[in-house]
Amino acid sequence: MSRTNAPAATDATPKVDSPLTHGLKQRHLSMIALGGVIGAGLFVGSGAGIAAAGPSIVLAYGISGALVMLVMRMLGEMSAANPASGSFSVHAERAIGPWAGFTAGWAFWVLLCVAVGLEGIGAAKIVTGWLPGTPEWAWVALFMLVFTATNLAAVKNFGEFEFWFAALKVAAITLFLVLGLLAILGVLPDTPAPGTSNLTGEGGFMPNGSEGLVLGLLASVFAYGGLETVTIAAAESEHPVQGVARAVRTAMWRIAVFYIGSMAVIVTLVPWNDKAVVAKGPYVAALDHLGISGAGQIMNVVVLVALLSAMNANIYGASRMSYSLVARGQGPKALGRTFGGVPRVGVLCSSVFGFGCVLLSYWRPDDVFPWLLNMIGAVILVVWIFIAVSQLLLRRRTEAESPEKLVVRMWLYPGLTWVALVAMAGIFVLMARQSDTRDQLMATGALTVVLAVVGYVRQRRAEARPAV
Repeated sequence: MSRTNAPAATDATPKVDSPLTHGLKQRHLSMIALGGVIGAGLFVGSGAGIAAAGPSIVLAYGISGALVMLVMRMLGEMSAANPASGSFSVHAERAIGPWAGFTAGWAFWVLLCVAVGLEGIGAAKIVTGWLPGTPEWAWVALFMLVFTATNLAAVKNFGEFEFWFAALKVAAITLFLVLGLLAILGVLPDTPAPGTSNLTGEGGFMPNGSEGLVLGLLASVFAYGGLETVTIAAAESEHPVQGVARAVRTAMWRIAVFYIGSMAVIVTLVPWNDKAVVAKGPYVAALDHLGISGAGQIMNVVVLVALLSAMNANIYGASRMSYSLVARGQGPKALGRTFGGVPRVGVLCSSVFGFGCVLLSYWRPDDVFPWLLNMIGAVILVVWIFIAVSQLLLRRRTEAESPEKLVVRMWLYPGLTWVALVAMAGIFVLMARQSDTRDQLMATGALTVVLAVVGYVRQRRAEARPAV
C-alpha cells in the first residue's frame, strides 16, 4: 500500500526525535519567537521595497504580513499537535507522502545553508568597514567557527546566543519605534512633526502605481523568511506544545508592530524617494532625519547582530532538518548521528555547505553564485504551499483521530487556508511577470522538481521492497 495516505508516520514522529535533548527553556523559545521575526531582511532589504512602492510599502507589508500570519497559524496548529524537529517536513510526509517531506525538507535545508553563507558575507562587510584592510574571508571564517562550535555544543548554548541576540534586536527596534512615534507626534525636541506630507506628497501614497506596489509586495514577502525556525526549536524545548502555541498566538502583534509599524514610521518621517533610504538604509535615513549622531554606526551594530543571529539560527535549523530527514530514512545515515543529544555531523555538514557558498561568491561571482541565489529565491513560498496543503489534510485527520491535540486551531478552516493558497499562487504569477524575479522562480522550480522526482523514486522503491 502507498504511504501517501497511510497514517503510520504519525506514531513514528515522537520516536525519531527522541535522541534530541530538551535543553531549550521557555524564555529561550519566547525570545527566539520574538526576535526571529526581526530578520536581517527587514533592516537590509526594506529600502529597495520603499524605493519601489513609496508609502504604499505599508500596504505591501500589511498584505504579506497577513499571509505570513495565516501560514504561521497553520504551522502552529500542526506543530502543537505533533512537535517534531523536522516541523513542516514531517507534517508534509504525514499528510501527502514521503516524497513531499523529502522535497520540503531538503529544499529548506539548501535555503538555510546558502543563507548562512550570505549572512556571513554581509556581517564580514560591516566589520571590514570598521577595520579596513582586514580580509573579509577571515571574518566569515571566524563567524562560521564561532557558530559551528556553538551549535556543536548543547542546544542550550544555541538558546542562550539567540536569547541575547533577540533581546538586542527587540530593544533596538522598540527604541526606534518609540523615537519615531514621538517625532511624528511632534513631541521630540528640535524635530517638527511631519504630518502627512511624506505620505501624500512626492507622487502620493502609490507614486509608482500598482506596479510599484507589486514590487514592494514581492520584496516584503521574502523579508519574513525564518519565522519557521521557532517550530523546529520547539521540539527541543521543555514544553514543546505550550511553547509553540504561545509563539504562534503572539505572531500577529509581533508582525504588526515590528514590520508594519516600522515601515509606517519610516515613510512618515522620510520622503520615500530620498536617496539615503536605499544608500544608507531606511532605518539609518530615519535616524539621521531625527538628528541622532552616529545613527549609521548604531544601525550597523544592530544589522550585524541581526546577521549573526540569523547565521546561528540557520545553522541550527539546517542541522535539525537534516537530522529529522535522516531519521525518517530520507538521507545519508551519517547526518543523523547524535552526540550528547546534538546532531553534530549534521551541524558540521550544514556549516561546510554554508562556507562553500562563501567560497563560490569569491571564485565564481558571475555565474555559479548568482545561480545559487536564484535557486533559493522562492523556496520559502514552496515551503508555505506544502504547509497549507498539509494543514488542509491533517486537520481533518486530527479531528477524527485525536481532537484533543488541536491546542492551536487555524482560523475559519478551511476557508482561510484556501485563501492563503490562492494568495501564494498569485505571488508566483507576479514573480513570473517581473523580469528580475522570473529567473528566481524558474531556478527554484527546477530545484523543487528535481527534489520531488528524487523523493518520489525513493518512495516507490521503499514501497516495492518486501516487508521483513
